[in-house]
Amino acid sequence: MTVIKHKQQRVGVFIDTQNLYHSAKNLYHARVNFGAIMKEVVAGRSLIRAIAYVITTESGDETNFFDALGKLGIETKTKNLQIFSGGAKKADWDVGLAVDAIKLAPKLDTVIIASGDGDFIPLVEYLQTNEGCQVEVISFGKSSSQKLKEVADDFIDMCESPSKYVMMQGSQINLTPQKQSTRTPQIQSETKDIPKQKRQTRPLNPPVSNTASNRTSNTPGKRSPIDSEQNQDFDFFDSEGRPDSKFDI
Repeated sequence: MTVIKHKQQRVGVFIDTQNLYHSAKNLYHARVNFGAIMKEVVAGRSLIRAIAYVITTESGDETNFFDALGKLGIETKTKNLQIFSGGAKKADWDVGLAVDAIKLAPKLDTVIIASGDGDFIPLVEYLQTNEGCQVEVISFGKSSSQKLKEVADDFIDMCESPSKYVMMQGSQINLTPQKQSTRTPQIQSETKDIPKQKRQTRPLNPPVSNTASNRTSNTPGKRSPIDSEQNQDFDFFDSEGRPDSKFDI
């Protein structure tokens, strides 16, 4: 099917933040580059609304995240994490995203869903059949529903160019082991040589007068230890998948 994109086309973007976050983390141990996603999906067309659906924490530390999305032209909608008496937790925006897409569909020519969740298949089919909208989907193909990719009018697979859509964590820190590896063999060889020197020069029954001098001459020189660098992996979300205040888009 031919996908039509032109400057006058009215576009609405609906972002399943949790789905993209977990996919980027599990596949690449990285954070989502929402700016690159917006640039790709809008593609010079007329953006009417862009909404990101987020789960909030009790501490309310998402302010920086909301501000960053706002600068990209993305509106945020929040929902508190539900914790049930048995300890079970629930945090999803599937219904809310679907309702918003249906409500805004009459004002849109194209609906873009940023998610690989197969639960949105009925939504895609409804928008195509009942609202006459062109529906495009962008997500990580390796963690996306195959059926969702098939029913969409256009599917953008971020796995085809992950460096474009995610921000790799600690990419510069990974160079550190390469620098240390050139020095490590030298230190190890010196360490192995020390016992051999002691065994060669130390007599079985050394005279009392020569003991001190032998010990002094065979004392190895002090070596500078290699400082190991600890890579700190700052994440955009906490353990429950909620955005952290340290996030920086």
